[in-house]
Amino acid sequence: MPTVDLLNIKELKEFLDQKVLLYNNPKFIESDPIQVPHQFSRKEDIEIAGFLTATIAWGNRKSIINNANKMMHLLDHAPHDFVLNHSENDLKTLKGFVHRTFNEHDFQQFVRSLKHIYSKHNGIEAIFSKYAEPNTIQFAIHKFKSAFFEGKHLERSEKHVSDPFKNSAAKRINMYLRWMVRDDNSGVDFGIWKSLSPSQLSCPLDVHSGGIARKLGLLKRKQNDAKALAELDKALRIMDPKDPVKYDFALFGLGAFEKF
Repeated sequence: MPTVDLLNIKELKEFLDQKVLLYNNPKFIESDPIQVPHQFSRKEDIEIAGFLTATIAWGNRKSIINNANKMMHLLDHAPHDFVLNHSENDLKTLKGFVHRTFNEHDFQQFVRSLKHIYSKHNGIEAIFSKYAEPNTIQFAIHKFKSAFFEGKHLERSEKHVSDPFKNSAAKRINMYLRWMVRDDNSGVDFGIWKSLSPSQLSCPLDVHSGGIARKLGLLKRKQNDAKALAELDKALRIMDPKDPVKYDFALFGLGAFEKF
C-alpha cells in the first residue's frame, strides 16, 4: 500500500471502503453509545433515546454509555411516554443526574423541550424533514435548535444543542442524524427516518475523524468547525455521493481503534 499522502482518490476510496466494512457491523455497537437506543423497538423511543444519548456523547465512551443508560432508567425505560405525559412533579425524579456540564436542570429542560417538539411540531423528524435542503441538513439543525428552545427555557441549556450557523461542526447532532437516517443493512444505524436521505448527511467531525481526515488529505482546515465540516463533506461526497457518512466508521475506527 502506498503511503497515505500519495494515495489517489481511487486508492483512498478502496482503503476507506475496506475500513467501513470492518467497522460498520453489529460488533461496533458493543462499545458505542448507539447501543442505548438499540434497547428500544418503537420509533419514538429510539429517536428520543438516541437524541438524549447523542447530547451527552462527549468524553469517556464508557461514561457516556453508563450515564445514557441512567437517563433511560430515570425515564422509566419508556422515554416517549415519559416525555409526553410527565408532570413537573415527575421531573423531580431526574434530580442528581449529571454528565460533565449536562446536569439535572438541563435534563429536565430537555424533557420539557422534547414534549414541546412532539406536541407542537409533530416530532423531531418532522422538523428536520421540513427544513432539510437537497444536499445538507445543516440549516435544519439551526431551525431545530430554534424550535427546541422557542418556549420558556433555561438559557444555560442552549449550549447543549449546537448551531452550525454559529460555526459549530455540530458533531453530536450530526452523529444522531446518521443514526436516524442512514440504513446500513448491517444493524448499526437505524434508518427509521424515511423522509430524509443519507446523501444529505454530514460526517460527525471530532478529534478522531478530523485527525484522520487530515492525515489522509481529505481535510486541510485545522479547526473542527462548520467550515471544516463543509470541506470534509465535499471530499466524502466525491467518494460516495449517496452515502458519504458511511466513512465516519472508517475515520473514527482508524483514529479510535487503530491509532492510525
